[in-house]
Amino acid sequence: MKKRSMGAVFLLVSSISLYAQQDTAKKLETITITGYRTVNGVGHLLEVKDGVIYAGKKNEVIITDSLDANKAINNTRQILGRIPGLNIVETEGSGFTANGIATRGLNPTQSIEMNTRQNGYNISADIYGYNEAYYLPPMEAVSRIEMVRGAASLQFGPQFGGLVNYVTKDAPLHKPAEFNTSFTLGSFGLFNAFNSLGGTYKRWNYYSFLQYRTLEGYRPNSGQRQASAFAKVQYNATDRLKIGAEYSLLRNRIQMPGGLTDSMFHVDPKLSTRARNWLKSPWNIVTAYLNYSPSEKTTLSLKTSYLFSNRSLVWRNEDGGPEAPDEIDPSTGQYVPREVESEDMRNTTTELRLSHNYAFGKHESTVAGGLRFSHAWFKRQGGGEGTTGSDFDLRTTGEWEYDFDFTTTNLAPFVENIFRFGKKFTLTPGFRFEYLNSTAKGYKIEDLDKMIADQVRNRYIPLFGLGLEYKPTAYTSLYGNISQAYRPIDYSSLEPFGVTSKIDPNLKDASGYNADLGYRGAIKNFLNFDVSGFYLAYNNRIGVVLKTDASGNDYTLRTNVAGSVHKGLESYVEFNLLKYLRPQTKNGLSVFNSFAFIDARYTSGEFKGNRVETAARTINRLGVIYSTPHFSGTFQYNHTGDAFGDASNARTSSDPVAGYIPAYSVLDVSATYKTGNYQLKAGVNNLAGKAYFTRRTDEYPGPGIIPAVGRSVYAGLSVKL
Repeated sequence: MKKRSMGAVFLLVSSISLYAQQDTAKKLETITITGYRTVNGVGHLLEVKDGVIYAGKKNEVIITDSLDANKAINNTRQILGRIPGLNIVETEGSGFTANGIATRGLNPTQSIEMNTRQNGYNISADIYGYNEAYYLPPMEAVSRIEMVRGAASLQFGPQFGGLVNYVTKDAPLHKPAEFNTSFTLGSFGLFNAFNSLGGTYKRWNYYSFLQYRTLEGYRPNSGQRQASAFAKVQYNATDRLKIGAEYSLLRNRIQMPGGLTDSMFHVDPKLSTRARNWLKSPWNIVTAYLNYSPSEKTTLSLKTSYLFSNRSLVWRNEDGGPEAPDEIDPSTGQYVPREVESEDMRNTTTELRLSHNYAFGKHESTVAGGLRFSHAWFKRQGGGEGTTGSDFDLRTTGEWEYDFDFTTTNLAPFVENIFRFGKKFTLTPGFRFEYLNSTAKGYKIEDLDKMIADQVRNRYIPLFGLGLEYKPTAYTSLYGNISQAYRPIDYSSLEPFGVTSKIDPNLKDASGYNADLGYRGAIKNFLNFDVSGFYLAYNNRIGVVLKTDASGNDYTLRTNVAGSVHKGLESYVEFNLLKYLRPQTKNGLSVFNSFAFIDARYTSGEFKGNRVETAARTINRLGVIYSTPHFSGTFQYNHTGDAFGDASNARTSSDPVAGYIPAYSVLDVSATYKTGNYQLKAGVNNLAGKAYFTRRTDEYPGPGIIPAVGRSVYAGLSVKL
């Protein structure tokens, strides 16, 4: 089969049957087209894929196998660094189990502004009330990563940051079994083993992996031990009906070295102030799905997932900040008792999607819609007095200082429609309606007073959006989109937090919208680009303000304090010099630049005119890639501009969150050599040994500055059998 040169980089997953005319018609075996790639690893989604509409939306696809990156430790800036404006909080080495991400100046901590999914289903602790990602699949098991900006709010849910979807690898075709094994060794005691097994037999296919990783850590007292596993089985009942099930598992134990003050960080960024802080976050997700195509024009999918997970930690009480010593009391001969926290998460989500192509005038249009139902239960307990020991021990004595039960119920119908006007122009309006019910019950003890929470909130939120796309050539397009978004009140906003503190009974969900206007495409097989401007309005931000009651007593009020506007430019350009000079060459020499300018400021409230916390003004990543059929190497320069820890924009503060976050630049180099079924990989992260940090935290896993990892090297071997 002769492949023509494709001028756009995109991903296509479909099966086709080929026929050859000889003396008689002969049916050939099925061929699966997994994608076309003309430049290197970055592409865009089709107008409609798997029953979801992407026309007119800002989106990217990262093909992980095409990257030279340290996948053994999920090095986010290497794997996702080509996404323009992606801010990464690098805290995985200090207690967070996954580096958080965000776009457009939003908060990257634990990816709370993102809709985080694996194979299309939710993998965060809770869709709305506790939207934190503690689990991510190992990148060695991921075939591609799909990202859609805020315009994903209508199809997937209204998070301001949009969607990130990690798609695991599929079973190999025409093989009953294929085994892959990979081992990686690296600095700071890194050992990573990854093994996968998959195959196809008659109407059945399966894929599974097991990963085990140990790490002593960049700082003392930051060791990690992690095991993750995945299994997927699918039965192809007919060419039109497929049924499957998946199970994802994570088990870990992490020691947390504590946060630092500014002076501590400048003296020694590897300093550890804690040796008795521990965390575990076992994760379990079970999913069942059905994909059915009753006709060539119609697709139906049903997917149900159940997440049952936990996060537990034991640590020295963090009162006094990182300066407070954790030493043996001479009068008792023991350490002070540690504090224990435990959180149990349960949530179930079902999504039904239907898409249909139909005639509208002289052209074919596409409607895609569905319904999501989700119910989540979250048990939060903390402040329990733990042991005076130093090992991982979650035993407690006495009553919890706080004990809450939260629930969130969500029902959301949604629909979008592509109207095609000729072959070049599409118009895509959309609508989503969100019903939310949140409850909070429990207590919190503060200064011997026991505060009781018993709240119920119901919300009915309509969301609208409109996308446009015009294709001046076959492989370039102008696109624009505006979509409403919102962020519901999370669980922390529903619990009392002090005798002199109150929660506004009229507290509202944060709301706003995302708008994009851009031009993207490819020129033959040597140039790939996407340049766009954006405008994000974030209204009714929730925060704490100081108030005075009628008696003259001060108290703090959690309320809607301000709005912010985020605007700027996002640009990705990749140019392959060797493909330009000699289109048929199998070698490549590419230069890519991922750049964003972000102006994120408060537009109302006490801090009007100040920069939004954690929002860097510039994020610039430049890379050079050399590739042959057997070898590839990537050198990457990463620069992230300065930011502030809180909305006051204070450069120095006794508060562990407030303070300056300096700009930093990091260099990474990685290489891969392939021969037959063998693959060698090696690299150096943070080549210049830059000391920097991306996060200030008020509590877990600090408080204080959480240093990023210094210079590290890695090397590994992969074998396919």
